[in-house]
Amino acid sequence: MFEIIYQDPQIIVINKPAPLAVIHEGWDENAPTLQAMLEKQFGGKKIWVVHRLDKGTTGVMVFARTPEAHRHLNTQFERHEVEKIYHAIVEGEPEWDQYSAKHALHANVGRKHRTVVDKHRGKPSETDLRVTQRWFDYSLIEARPKTGRTHQVRVHCAAMGHPLVGDTLYGAEPSESIARFALHAQSLSFIHPKSGEKVTFTAAYPADFAELIDLLEAS
Repeated sequence: MFEIIYQDPQIIVINKPAPLAVIHEGWDENAPTLQAMLEKQFGGKKIWVVHRLDKGTTGVMVFARTPEAHRHLNTQFERHEVEKIYHAIVEGEPEWDQYSAKHALHANVGRKHRTVVDKHRGKPSETDLRVTQRWFDYSLIEARPKTGRTHQVRVHCAAMGHPLVGDTLYGAEPSESIARFALHAQSLSFIHPKSGEKVTFTAAYPADFAELIDLLEAS
């Protein structure tokens, strides 16, 4: 199940759990999706997907309840006007406290559909990174993506030599402490489609993310 952080006649904001797909992926039409679960919970009414998080990513997401709200929010995402903050636990301790990663990214490469750094074929991509906590051989990173490429935060951290804990797709060691890559969408800020005011929503850490931090604090 998932936590509803906020709802009104135009939008629904939830704290997405892992591992749960936002929409159907692949050929399994019977697999549970967040969109289908929301539509069932709200009496079968249409719920519009505005943006996506990977199955393994947790955290704040906004959905639209009307076509007008959907168009309004879509425009903000397309224009990169939405402020997104992610928290990631990465391998290693960066030499920097703050860094702006600007590696061009090319998505859906190979059978594993990885995103890769490719300065020739890749699209311009930018993520502001800031170390907020350090442990022995691990760090907590605040990531603010300025663009919205597939797996952007994961790939930019890996490109800097600090893949997310558990993110074996991008070079991390297998982890016994968390069963997914350690990425959480902490907050989302946008203009409300009805009121025209800027709103910000935050999502609490899920248990596995919080437990990993506790484990690192104790080590």
